[in-house]
Amino acid sequence: QVQLEESGGGEVQAGGSLRLSCAASGSISSRETISWYLQIPGQQREFIASITGSLTTGYADSVKGRFTISRDNAKNTVYLQMNSLKPEDSAVYYCYTQRGRERYWGQGTHVTVSS
Repeated sequence: QVQLEESGGGEVQAGGSLRLSCAASGSISSRETISWYLQIPGQQREFIASITGSLTTGYADSVKGRFTISRDNAKNTVYLQMNSLKPEDSAVYYCYTQRGRERYWGQGTHVTVSS
């Protein structure tokens, strides 16, 4: 069993920055890929970024050059540094991992970017 807990959301003005954290507990392995998704109310969850156990990263085109994903395996934590935030980045942000057919989501953290 894996538990994921996001934190770091809040309200920021356009152009500002936030750093989200995803703390993993349970039987999580440092080799597992962790991803970030966002969800705007009424819409499907959308992939933002991912990081593998070997630190390979991937990003959605909408956040390339603005967001950076990283991980601290000693702390079992994955971070999402979000810079140059835009109002359209406002959403609930979730971290996610999958082990076989088991899918694990955190409870989400709210980000609001005001213009």
